[in-house]
Amino acid sequence: MSVAEVSQLEFAYPGSDFRIRIDRFGIDAGSRIALIGPSGSGKSTLLNLAAGIILPQSGTVMVEGHDVTQLSPAARSKLRIQKIGMVFQSFELLDYLNVLDNLLLTFRLTDSLHLDTAVRERAIQLAAELEISGKLNRYPKQLSQGERQRVAIGRALVTEPALLLADEPTGNLDPNNKNRVLDLMLDSAARHNVATIMVTHDHGLLDRFENVYEVRSRADADGWAEMRLLPSQA
Repeated sequence: MSVAEVSQLEFAYPGSDFRIRIDRFGIDAGSRIALIGPSGSGKSTLLNLAAGIILPQSGTVMVEGHDVTQLSPAARSKLRIQKIGMVFQSFELLDYLNVLDNLLLTFRLTDSLHLDTAVRERAIQLAAELEISGKLNRYPKQLSQGERQRVAIGRALVTEPALLLADEPTGNLDPNNKNRVLDLMLDSAARHNVATIMVTHDHGLLDRFENVYEVRSRADADGWAEMRLLPSQA
């Protein structure tokens, strides 16, 4: 069953010749997809479209049975909070909160989620899965880069999302850390049956993914820069 599916989609930034066009792209529960391609090719744009942060000019973006393009801004935000976890290259942690409070931050920022004992226990369980159990009372500045990213991953998963969107989550990590952090992220997502779409420039990480897609551009006959999502041969 598809957790998310994009079909007949076209998106262009106003005042730009950038355009991304996708006939169909979907991901099933618990599966892993990597997106590769040169900088500026549209990989992060695709994640933002899947999350409903931006909307296409045409086409549909389905997430857990909801067409994101037909929802109000408030409904899109609620769906994103409840069904989508996001991890970025920059960890986006709050320095004045300890690790446990950073893990639970989303629950404190919205009425769409309810913070209770079960959620706290889930956060502690995720901390164990991500090997940061001993860091729960520490603050971000007391953590290594890899530990900070593990906190960000736990924060994205503690809401029990159906879909995890990760934009270069290992980009700021050294070789040893990036492999360990990626394995922990994917293992934890799989354990909770979360579908994962990850943007990366690192082809050495692609063997962890069931499917790899390349986002690439070519000059269209009408002069537009066209983007198409193609199965990667890498």
